[in-house]
Amino acid sequence: MASTCPGEVRERRTLRRSRFGCRNCKLRKLKCDEGKPHCKRCSSFGVLCNFMSNIPDLQPIAADTGRPLVVRGKAELQPPVASAVWTSDKSTSYQLNAKCQDFITRYLGRSLITPDDPNMIHVNRKLLRLAFAYPFLMHASLAVALTYDRHLNSSLGCRRSLEECYHWSQSTALLNRRLREPIEAKDRDPIWGTAAALAILAFSSPDACMPEESWPLKSSDHSDLDWLRMSKGKMSLWHIVNPLRPDSLFRVMAATFAHMHSPLPERGIDVSQILDLPDSEVTTGQTQLFTRSIHGPFEDLLRKRDPVALLLLYVWYRKASRSIWWIELRARVECPSICSYLRLYHKGNVAVQAFLPGGALADRWN
Repeated sequence: MASTCPGEVRERRTLRRSRFGCRNCKLRKLKCDEGKPHCKRCSSFGVLCNFMSNIPDLQPIAADTGRPLVVRGKAELQPPVASAVWTSDKSTSYQLNAKCQDFITRYLGRSLITPDDPNMIHVNRKLLRLAFAYPFLMHASLAVALTYDRHLNSSLGCRRSLEECYHWSQSTALLNRRLREPIEAKDRDPIWGTAAALAILAFSSPDACMPEESWPLKSSDHSDLDWLRMSKGKMSLWHIVNPLRPDSLFRVMAATFAHMHSPLPERGIDVSQILDLPDSEVTTGQTQLFTRSIHGPFEDLLRKRDPVALLLLYVWYRKASRSIWWIELRARVECPSICSYLRLYHKGNVAVQAFLPGGALADRWN
């Protein structure tokens, strides 16, 4: 096998991160200039610099004078809204601005994950009602809606917006805090819905915008296949919340969960289940069966950039991204990156080249 770190690949310059920088810069993986009271990166990004522990991560700076939002004794800036709509629980409150309310009307009243699935529409409407009592679920839902909006509007570019980062960060922090407390029966559905949303956000948000900056063409670092950790983290909650219990609102998705938990092949990796289906019939459960197989030896081969392992992921991307928008957001950069890597460093592998665009077997699934 060819070297996985060839000299021809341009090394990306690694910035030395400051030891005492603000949390926003650490979250964004940037070097902080440690300026007080506001570092330059936070000022240019439009967020309150959070050297101090009482300032939330990625808190937007209001564009106008705004008015304070009190979150259990802590004042935060919040743009004015036409009407007061809140999500709150015993420890946190958040007032939705006009844009959030518009997204609820446009997106969250139906299913963003699989728009044509009546069961998911049923689930989504019930989750929306719960979101007003569980801020971590509301923040996660708004982050997914913002990501979907970016998917629909190519003019918004591939970079995550400030609003996406804010709601994603808030949801993660609030869910982590909630998981440190005893979980009551009524909390199980909101927790599972939030974990599923965070897994989608992790998958649909690659660090790179251009194929040449994306894995596997770029140099290896700790973020390679980072989305796998979030996916595995979600599944670790399965036995705690049990989405198939009799009183679960997710019980109507039993068929989808059955696909997700179908037995894996004893040997090898099987992608034929979705390759042989029309695009319109590819479901979330079927695509997740493949991601479940990314562990052990197969995951090791992917991290080592094994050509056959990369080809399997490439084939899966090409098929699944036609039906599922959040897979397409990652596939649009990683798919061409995998293709370029295989053509550049494994051009002598005739079997692999046959499946790439223009190859002898490409039409089978293109």
